[in-house]
Amino acid sequence: MKDLLIIGIAVIAALYTFKAIRLYRRQGEHVYNPRRQLNGSPADQGLPFEDIHFRSADNILLHGWFTPCDNSRKVILLLHGNTGNISDCISSISIFSGLGYSTFMFDYRGYGLSEGHTDEQGTYHDAEAAWEWLLRERHYAPQDVVILGRSLGASISSWLASHHQPAAVILESTFTSLPDIAAETHPLIPARLMTRFNYNTLDNVRRIHSPILIVHGHDDSVIPYHHGRRLFEAANGPKDFLDIHGTHADGFLTCGQDYINGLQSFLHQHVQ
Repeated sequence: MKDLLIIGIAVIAALYTFKAIRLYRRQGEHVYNPRRQLNGSPADQGLPFEDIHFRSADNILLHGWFTPCDNSRKVILLLHGNTGNISDCISSISIFSGLGYSTFMFDYRGYGLSEGHTDEQGTYHDAEAAWEWLLRERHYAPQDVVILGRSLGASISSWLASHHQPAAVILESTFTSLPDIAAETHPLIPARLMTRFNYNTLDNVRRIHSPILIVHGHDDSVIPYHHGRRLFEAANGPKDFLDIHGTHADGFLTCGQDYINGLQSFLHQHVQ
């Protein structure tokens, strides 16, 4: 009986170790899920756009789309989530155009037509390069740029906004940090200690001094609602919180006009 118990404990320990090692090695696959092929363009929405190619500080060639809005000197810099590429965000351009904003969206390295392989520091380089392109090539002033990010893109956006002072910041459906998410998702292993990626949105938010809107929904099963509330509590003012419904990936679409009205109210109040 004792031998069976020892064997059982050894099997459990082996399975535990195997799972922990597997999770550690495959972290990148969970954090980044890029797709190379673009499925459409802003032209599908009847919107004019420009293919933009620009380089990061470490010389990675990146690709994006700039969609102008007539008679507007304001622009939304959109940072997408961890899955797919910019072609999954085309519907947002129509929303932003309707609010009177031009849009610049780009793919991180390893996504879409952007070169390279994705890593945390690289995504920060890419966001910085997109910001610099707007200021250098299109002559926007920082107070003309709204940074908007979704999910992983919101964490990257928080980093960018903590190093500059845009007109406003909108963070949608994002986490306090990846170690926090890892600890919640895998409570039986020391996931927080094993996480190779940081993306500490909470720390970044504390250093942002632009008006900030946190968007999150109770129905989000990927990133729990309390992450959004913690970010809101940590944010400096002026700040607002927008409750949405729907899944993690499509809450902004499911909410329809409520989402649009929430953005419009925030932008009208804080962006001149």
